[in-house]
Amino acid sequence: QVQLVESGGGLVHSGGSLRLSCVASESIFRFYTMGWYRQAPGKQRESVADITGGGRAKYVHSVEGRFTIARDNAKNTIYLQMNRLEPEDTAVYFCFGSTNGVGTPDFWGQGTQVTVSS
Repeated sequence: QVQLVESGGGLVHSGGSLRLSCVASESIFRFYTMGWYRQAPGKQRESVADITGGGRAKYVHSVEGRFTIARDNAKNTIYLQMNRLEPEDTAVYFCFGSTNGVGTPDFWGQGTQVTVSS
C-alpha cells in the first residue's frame, strides 16, 4: 500500500506564502494524476489543484494565479506553492494519487493544516 506524506503546513498572515510537499513511498509514475484537496471546518472537501503525469495542471478558480502545483517524478514528490494566501484558504490540505484515467483519488495522505490569519 503506497503511503503519501504531506508536510509544509503552518500558520501565516494574510498575503504570505507556504509550500506544501507530498512524498510518496514508491514511484509516482503509477499515478496518472496527483494533486491536492482541502477541507475547511464545516465544509465539504474540495479539489484545489491536480497535475497529470504529463504535467498538465488544473486549479480551482479561487486559487488560480496564486497557487502552483508541480510534480517531481525523480523525487516521488508533488508540491503546492501557495502565494498571496487569504483567510479563506484556511483548511486541512490533503494530497492524493489517482491510478485511474478520470482522476478519482485512490490514495490519500493524512493531511496538513494551513491556517491564514487576517
